Amino acid sequence: MTAPVTDSVAALASALHVEEAGDQGPLLLCLHGIGSSSAAFAPQLAELGRYARVVAWDAPGYAKSPDPEGPLTLDDYADTAAALIRARGGSAHVLGVSWGGVIALRLAVRHPELVASLVVADSSPGSGTDPAKATAMRARAGELAEAGPRAFAERRASRLLSENAPADLVRRVTDTMADAIRLPGYAYAAESMAAADLRAELPRITAPTLVLCGDQDRVTGVDASQAIAGAIHKTAYVIVKDAGHLANQEQPERFDAWVLSHLRITARIPA
Repeated sequence: MTAPVTDSVAALASALHVEEAGDQGPLLLCLHGIGSSSAAFAPQLAELGRYARVVAWDAPGYAKSPDPEGPLTLDDYADTAAALIRARGGSAHVLGVSWGGVIALRLAVRHPELVASLVVADSSPGSGTDPAKATAMRARAGELAEAGPRAFAERRASRLLSENAPADLVRRVTDTMADAIRLPGYAYAAESMAAADLRAELPRITAPTLVLCGDQDRVTGVDASQAIAGAIHKTAYVIVKDAGHLANQEQPERFDAWVLSHLRITARIPA
């Protein structure tokens, strides 16, 4: 059954900052990771915007989007994404990276009629699958409060990439994180991730799904992506070589080629 979208969620969605590219083809909604923003999808906006209407959000409380009035649950994030899709009519192909992938999975469960297909990259069924991971996720808000966005980003950014990632990419990822994260939005996002355990829900997803994971992902890791791919009925699983947790940024040509192949099948984009 489709979940309702309240007026407050619709208002929150209408206030969000989004980056857009492309004026024809299917709608591709991009949802970033917990330490990022729409800037993370610059390669996809440039390349996939040639074939689709690409929309990348700054999640509530991130980057150029306003702070929400109060805490948001994973359902709230999913419903806000649903409101973005509804505002543009029809349905969307949804690409989620890491935390964005968890939101995308929940969106597909709550609003199946709005999700034409899924692309879930370097993600997991949620940090709530492991008490230690959930505790660590909840601790991040305190770390951000103590260190501040720049120092926090400098500590974390390199781990999101492979060990051989070029220095300029590490700097871009660091800058993106430092410019994107702040309290209370980051704390709300971390709690939504810490509370999430979608393992029982994954078999309910009917949208055709492409699961991608960098072969050197040191954050969520290959096992978590395999758990997603193994639970969804209509799924394909791809390892992106020479990429860490941010495969879409570290190996954009390979990543975009797989996404475009998926869209050619699910959205019948002509070759």
